[in-house]
Amino acid sequence: MMRLTLIALTLASLATLSLLPHGAAFSQEAPAAEEEESSSGTAGEGPAPAAAAPVARSGSKDCPPGIGCVTRRPLPRYVSLKGAEARARRGPASDHRVDWIYQRQGLPLKVTAEYENWRRVEDSEGAGGWMHFALLSNNRSAMIMAEMADIYDAPGGHGSLTARAQQRAVVRLLECQPDWCRISAEGIRGWVKKSDIWGVEPGEVFE
Repeated sequence: MMRLTLIALTLASLATLSLLPHGAAFSQEAPAAEEEESSSGTAGEGPAPAAAAPVARSGSKDCPPGIGCVTRRPLPRYVSLKGAEARARRGPASDHRVDWIYQRQGLPLKVTAEYENWRRVEDSEGAGGWMHFALLSNNRSAMIMAEMADIYDAPGGHGSLTARAQQRAVVRLLECQPDWCRISAEGIRGWVKKSDIWGVEPGEVFE
């Protein structure tokens, strides 16, 4: 009988989101990360919405739809958390209130707006805020959203089942086809259904 490897969400790799009520607080917990170029809870009501982005200063008054005014890169786009901890703020400046603390290196995040050195990001649950670009990396990662995702040695579900990934495990994205993505985690590489992960657009293809 073939033995399958389980890519699990272990205590050492748990992601902790912490909604900070009014100001300070600290959460526990924590890889891969956005913009190495110079672009980058509590129960109840949930976090207040992030402040709307001011007009970005990019040297141009007009920004094409779907393009960041600072980096001229597509919006939205996916990045990952560079370090073990990062704070998401209410607005694009260090004096804005911290709403969330993320403590998982490599956590996938979606960039939805840009302002100077700040990027507005969202996580897989739609929460987030403004982060300095230096906290983010262009390395692509994804989060397993299915209760248990099957990993195959070939795309299309026709290959051999080699491993399974537990819900909320974070994996590295290596390439994506229209319906399948090749991932890497814990020394395992294989193909997973795109619909089982978060961190890539439905029609996005890359190598």
